[in-house]
Amino acid sequence: MVVALVWGTSFPAINVGLESLPPLLFAALRYDIAAVLLFGYVVVAGYRWRPTTYQDWLLILIGGVLLIGGHFALLFTGQQYVTGGVAAIVLSLTPVVTPVFAIALLPDERLGPLGVLGVGLGLLGVAIVAQPGGDLSGGDQLYGIALLMGSAMSFAFGAVFAVRVRTTLPMVPLQAWMMIVGALFLHTTSALHPAESIGAARWTPEAIGAIVFLAVCASAIGYLAYFDLQERVGPIETSLVSYAVPVVAAASGWALLGEPITEATVMGFAVIALGFCLCKWWTFRWKVSDLVDRIRYPRAFQSPDTVVVGGKVYYRNH
Repeated sequence: MVVALVWGTSFPAINVGLESLPPLLFAALRYDIAAVLLFGYVVVAGYRWRPTTYQDWLLILIGGVLLIGGHFALLFTGQQYVTGGVAAIVLSLTPVVTPVFAIALLPDERLGPLGVLGVGLGLLGVAIVAQPGGDLSGGDQLYGIALLMGSAMSFAFGAVFAVRVRTTLPMVPLQAWMMIVGALFLHTTSALHPAESIGAARWTPEAIGAIVFLAVCASAIGYLAYFDLQERVGPIETSLVSYAVPVVAAASGWALLGEPITEATVMGFAVIALGFCLCKWWTFRWKVSDLVDRIRYPRAFQSPDTVVVGGKVYYRNH
């Protein structure tokens, strides 16, 4: 709930900041502050923080450039043309397209018929969301959604590429280093962009509040909560937060900014979510079976002397 709340409300916060700040500079300032905060936490918590191997630096570079730099450069630029709810829904395509990159980069990965159908449904869902609507012209909205799809692709590609790299650093200091590299990437991109400059920024209270909220709540607190969640329940359940975030983003955008929630938006999100379920069908099936067993045989799961396999209870010593 914490992760969904802070990440979901970050989308309307981005829209508020974009009214006064150039997108790339806005994203860079967010990660300047977030990197400082996360590194402070690393020092206080006593993590080993120094990269020592080539693999450490390679993973930091991949994460900084693809998972943060490219991802958020395209996200902040694309969100100029769509509502926060639409942006969050398009980004929920990320776990759907991840298997496509996994097949290309990871030798043991395969995509069966259900996976192919899931990817197709994900793309169909984005096409449904991309229907022109609201106060935006069709061309502007399509351009924004294309940038957001690029953002999702950047994150998916970086996440799969990172799996091939073995690091010696714990996750939290690794993310802190990635934030530094990502902030440098965003500042460089902003400096090279002709429409971006400090002079183009209007330092309104709303803009400053948006930067602080995104840096402190969405980045520092959000990432720490996400990592803690991964350790407690594992990456599969944690990934489901990607489908709570768009709901929070759409609802908060409607409540705070009056952003419309159209039928096409709701339908597109449902189709993307169905596509994700098909891509992860066997995982979900195993998880549901395990949950059913826990409900049917609660005492067996609580006892150290028994184990439940395939709906049957066995004594460990027999």
